[in-house]
Amino acid sequence: MNDPRTIALITSVLALLTAATGVGQFLKRHPDRGLDAAAVRTFNLRLRGWWILCTVLAAAFWLGTTATVVLFGLVSFWALREFITLTPTRKGDHRALFWVFFLFTPLHYVLVGLNRYDIFSVFLPVYATLFVLTRVAVAGDYKRFLERTAKIQAGLVVCVYCLSFAPALLQIPIGSADGAGYSDNFRLLFFLILLVQFADCMQYVWSRMLGQRLVAPAVSSSRTWEGLLGSAASTALLAAVLWWAAPPFQPWQAAIAGLVVAIMGFAGGMTMSAIKRDRGVKDYGTLVVGHGGVLDRIDSMCFAAPVFYHITLLVTGVRP
Repeated sequence: MNDPRTIALITSVLALLTAATGVGQFLKRHPDRGLDAAAVRTFNLRLRGWWILCTVLAAAFWLGTTATVVLFGLVSFWALREFITLTPTRKGDHRALFWVFFLFTPLHYVLVGLNRYDIFSVFLPVYATLFVLTRVAVAGDYKRFLERTAKIQAGLVVCVYCLSFAPALLQIPIGSADGAGYSDNFRLLFFLILLVQFADCMQYVWSRMLGQRLVAPAVSSSRTWEGLLGSAASTALLAAVLWWAAPPFQPWQAAIAGLVVAIMGFAGGMTMSAIKRDRGVKDYGTLVVGHGGVLDRIDSMCFAAPVFYHITLLVTGVRP
């Protein structure tokens, strides 16, 4: 925690959050400023989520890599639960789901913690998929077989497999020889999460300010093409400014990474919104007060994490 760049990054983020919180509270207490009260409320709720996220990340950093991997494993477990419970399951699915939750999910994160990319990169998308298909078939219930198994497989891939690439960043050998390796990797993870959250926030802000053309009105009434372009540009600029926080990246590489993260985060939000519209619900859950469920908060991260991980491998030239 004594690494100067890590302290500078966290201090900068906390200072920005403090300033933004002050602005949000000022606007809340002065509704006569002409701003939409609903927009101000949403802004303050998003800031609350950022505070929670930064606090949890700081605690995980103090406890080390293992604690961070466990933390993401618990988040994946809960997000998968929200995803699966969104639609009814049949009795023939229950035993397959038992193994999915209590064997495949924790074992996958054990492999991530052990840095076994050669195994965890295929463990869920290949072996868990084959198991789910076989176990549901053996149960003897063939009604809506493809629909039911596809839902389980999609939940595993999005909520567990894709999200696990975020803590996997802690295992990429990018540290310097002076022993600051863990600090370097932690900053890389913090950099990713910061970009994802910033892109999500900027998507909302630019859509409110300049948004005219909705991307898919039936899926989302707030995401616009102007918001996507503004978010991608803003995130790329922030990434270029904070390139020093992501050890393997040069400024132009960080800008490209920021651009890709913003686009992938947008894709995650749209995809998860489409699923919610299909099921006729507003949120995936109610665990986080004012924010819906856990999956509502990490949908962008699930899509951005694996792409950012592989961009990092490409930049560093590391072969996992």
